[in-house]
Amino acid sequence: MTQITPKDMAKMIDQTLLKPYASTEDFRAFCQKSAEYHFKMVAINSAPVLKCKEFLRGSDVLVGAAIGFCLGQTTIASKVFETQQAIKEGADEIDYVINIGELKSGNLAYIEDEMRSIVSVCREHQRTIKVIFENCYLTEDEKKRLCEIALKVRPDFIKTSTGFGTGGATEADVRLMKSMVGDLIQVKAAGGIRDLESALAMVRAGATRIGTSAGCAIIDQMNGSPIAL
Repeated sequence: MTQITPKDMAKMIDQTLLKPYASTEDFRAFCQKSAEYHFKMVAINSAPVLKCKEFLRGSDVLVGAAIGFCLGQTTIASKVFETQQAIKEGADEIDYVINIGELKSGNLAYIEDEMRSIVSVCREHQRTIKVIFENCYLTEDEKKRLCEIALKVRPDFIKTSTGFGTGGATEADVRLMKSMVGDLIQVKAAGGIRDLESALAMVRAGATRIGTSAGCAIIDQMNGSPIAL
């Protein structure tokens, strides 16, 4: 039977601090705690990338920048620039929000162009790229169309949610996304994952990365012991 250790789980967690009112001292404490727990990544908005990179210097924790966050309603050029700037300032990974309105309008060519443009920047700089769907606003068909586009463009991850929409990750969505992309693209579950039980449910459904602000609590709930999957 497959087991997951606390160390394994920590390296699946993107610990988030995306509050608009977070201060420099908030980020300092957040990064210190993230380093103590050895999370995979800190997920932050693009503005504090430089300071978080410095706070995490010497640790094994990556810095991830959220692009077009959280509505996705900026132009492709704006998202590309924000991605380039975040990478210049030290971002190791990029999570960007698709233009949901264009998807709803049936403009799949726009969605593919947007994805290709941002993935291209990340490939050029050898950075991990994740595409945020924001599934709470999408139909099943729209989710599938996005997966099909992702299979053509090949980002590293497709991601369920920002955590700022009307709903977060669900097991059903993770299973759907995983069933569509198989092992060609990884799935990140984010939004509403606040305890060990919900994190494990997403992993069992097929997620290989968990976005959460409750990473410390999730690891603490493991009590230092491995858990069967």
